[in-house]
This record gives sequence, C-alpha cells and structure tokens, in this order.
Amino acid sequence: MGQKIFQANAELTHWLSEQNSSIIFIPTMGGLHPGHQYLIQKAKERKTKTNQIILVSIFVNPLQFGKDEDFKKYPRDINRDAELAFKAGADAIWAPDYFEVFPGGENSHFKIQVPETLHNQLCGKERSGHFDGVATVIIRLIRIIRPEKLILGEKDWQQLIIIRRLFQELSIPVKIESYATQRDESGFAYSSRNSYLSDSERVNAQSLTNAIKEAKTDFDKKQIINLKKIASMLKENNLKIEYLKIVDPFSLKEKENINGLCLLAAAVKCGSTRLIDHAFLMHRKPIIAIDGPAGAGKSTVTKAFAKRLGFIYLDTGAMYRAVTWLIISNSIDPSNQEGIRNILTDSKLEFKSSSHFEQKILINNIDLTEKIRSPEVTSMVSEIAKQQFVRELLTRKQQVIGKDGGIVAEGRDIGTAVFPDADVKIFLTASPTERAKRRAIDLKKRGYEFSSIEYLEQEIKERDKKDSERKIAPLKKAKDAIELVTDGMNIEDVLKEMIDIFRSKIPEEVWPTPNL
Repeated sequence: MGQKIFQANAELTHWLSEQNSSIIFIPTMGGLHPGHQYLIQKAKERKTKTNQIILVSIFVNPLQFGKDEDFKKYPRDINRDAELAFKAGADAIWAPDYFEVFPGGENSHFKIQVPETLHNQLCGKERSGHFDGVATVIIRLIRIIRPEKLILGEKDWQQLIIIRRLFQELSIPVKIESYATQRDESGFAYSSRNSYLSDSERVNAQSLTNAIKEAKTDFDKKQIINLKKIASMLKENNLKIEYLKIVDPFSLKEKENINGLCLLAAAVKCGSTRLIDHAFLMHRKPIIAIDGPAGAGKSTVTKAFAKRLGFIYLDTGAMYRAVTWLIISNSIDPSNQEGIRNILTDSKLEFKSSSHFEQKILINNIDLTEKIRSPEVTSMVSEIAKQQFVRELLTRKQQVIGKDGGIVAEGRDIGTAVFPDADVKIFLTASPTERAKRRAIDLKKRGYEFSSIEYLEQEIKERDKKDSERKIAPLKKAKDAIELVTDGMNIEDVLKEMIDIFRSKIPEEVWPTPNL
C-alpha cells in the first residue's frame, strides 16, 4: 500500500477507490504529539479487517477559532506531523487546504449550530461559536471521505460529546471510538498548544495537573473535593481560571452531589496559553444492566460481555428459576404465599463461578444449573416471579452483589427496579419468531422435547404478556436504556454493538479494558 500524503481531495478519493478499503479516520489540526500517536496506535490494534486504512487528516480549521485566538500561530509542520503519524501506524495523511474543505468558501456551505444546552457549558461558554465550527468541519470531512469509523481523544471531552450527539441526531452511520487522555511522565496532558509555554510557564501550568490529580486522590479516599482550595492553588501559580466545575459528563451541567459518573473539569490561562484538563470521578466500578424479554439471548451474550470487561456476571433470571424449582420440588402451590415465604426464608441461595466462567447456581448446596432450564420451570417461573415477597427478597440479594459495581446483570427489570442507577442500560430483544427458534435449539441441546416452534412462539408471546402486565416490576424498557434488536445477528455481532454502547457511556479513562 505504501505511506501516502494527499493534499487534493480528488487524488485522495481516487487512491481510496483503488484500495477498495474501509477507512478508520482520525481528524487532527496537526501539531501532533504522543496523544495523537496513541489514537493511531489504538486504531491499528482495533483493526477488524485486513483492508482497513488508517487515515489521519491535518487541517487547521478557521471556523473554530475566535477573533483573538491563535489561528495564525497554531503549530504547522506537515513533515514532522507525517513522520509521527506514520511511525504510529497511519497508512495515509490527508492535508487539504481551506478551499478543498470549503469550496467557494465557508459561506457557500451549510453550517451546524450546536444546541445551546451543550455549547454554553464549559469551554463553549467563553468561546462563542467554537463548537459550531467543530461540528461544521467534522461534517465536511466525513462527507468527503465517508469513513467507517471515527477515532477521537477523550481529552477534548466536550467536543467528543457534541460530535457523538451530532452523529446520533443526524443518523450518521459512522462508528465513534474514543480513547484516554495521554500524559507525560509528570502527568501533564499532551496538547498541541503546550509548545507555546515558556519554561517558567510550564512550571506554573503543572499546578493544574497536580491539583486535578490531588482532587481525584481525595475523592477516591472518600474525602470531599474542595473547589475553593483548588482555585486558590491555581491562582497562587499565576493561572487565571476560566472554569473549575464538577459536571455531569454527558449533559455537561454542574452537579452538586457526586452520584454515579462525574467529571471534574478545568480550563485556565497560563500567560496567553489556554489549557484544559479533567478527571473522571466514580466511587464504584460501572454497573451494566441488560434487560429484555425471555429468549432474547441475554444470558449467552451477557456472559461473554462480562468476560470481556472482566466484570462479574449476574444472571438474575437464574435466581428466579432456582426459587421456582425449589417451590415445585417441594410441591408448594404457587398461590400459597406463606408457604413460599417460609421455604425461602430458610433457604440458602448462592452463585459459584467455574474455571470456564460458567456460573453455577445452588440452593441449600444443591447444584441447580441444569435443572432450572427445564420446561416445567420455564412454564412456572413468571407466576412465581410476580410475587412481591419473592421479588423483594431477590432484588435485595442482587443489589448486595452489585453494590461495588464491576457487574453485568441481566434479567427483566434490572434497569428499572434492581439497578435504576446503572451506568449502562441495554434493552436486548428479538422478535418472538427469532426467540422461538433460539429456544428450540437450546432445548434440543439440553435434551428436552417440545411439540413445535409455533408452540414455543405462542408460549413466548404469552410469557411476554404476563411479564409486561404484572403489577410488581413489570418487563419494560427503561427510559434511558438503548434498545438492541438482535434478529439476524450472531453472538459476535451483538457483542460488538454492546461494546460500542458501553464505550459511549464509559470513558476509557474510567475503565481501560484490553479485551475490548
């Protein structure tokens, strides 16, 4: 293939058409540094096809600079940038001039206006029109090269959030992957603008990094973050504070209480140089809730997903099946609530993991892992699961298991009743026909007989109705859950979609996982 540098769009698009390749695109404004190289290296590691091309653009976009900002002095050294990009693994460099990106000038093209709720927070509040310029140019670049995947850094977090929202609202079919802020040995975040700093300014600027790091350490020790103390430290080092806030990382609105994932974000002026930095705050590991109807394939993919994340896998459906088995085996009538309460109060329910990442479920030391998948249990479990005492008991057990996070839990009310504050919620579903086919395969594999797929489909529809209409913890999609319909998808396809959803909610800086 060879390493190529293109300036004219026509030459680039002609070359790309000859390659017959999909494009992994990394947009930059040049001034490349190890942070950019990390993005290129991650793109190379995550290649899923042999014919994928890593394309790095270098374009200093005038639309995102204010009147008195540093457009004219922004670092421009194409030879140095190309050397760093190719060394990291880029296949081609695209360095168009202004009129290649905006033929006829910017006023000849539509411009994107970022919603005020996103623009008027953090950096956008002081930089009028900045993110409008970012959004406009990214649409222009995407339109010209039509990549399969876009790689962005998490250092410019507000920019990342805006571009994700932009692609979502315009239904742009480009996958976005983001990767953690990279830092030097002292912890100082790499930035193209760091080259502006004098030696003495660099010493002062280091206090921003130190203050953010210290605050994060205090938070991890369950101590209160004192923003006034941080502000005093910055001012003592001749840094002019533009903002210093704790915000929701997705709405970017200021938060008083630190619940779930939060962002400590700061922007300062060091001399004439503007610097930003941040730290993510989270008291526990992430919780992922996978909801959905029976037979949607939740157990299979959730188990594999948890393994890739290195998280605990919690099959809540197995808990309800185990309780159902116990009631059936003791010949207790499902309507006998006192009898059910007595037997459950005196029973010990536990999970155990095997060496193959399979979970065994036991009641009173009896291994029920296979027994709970019988048609007899399947036909009765919905009736047992709707009883208030049963749900309250098992919900408490599930919440105890998940209190420290680091868990992927699946069931039918995980995101609505068990873990309503889960960081990632996925509603995994499939059509009744698809689920009946999967159920038939599972029953055959386990040695159980069934009359027909049509019968299984009808049974699934009836169970959906029961689960959806029950008064206690009914089956329903949480408002903030992302629906994933898996008809026609294999396990690996579903896992890829789930990983994309996870990464859109959990930054790499919070949970860096090589298995993803």
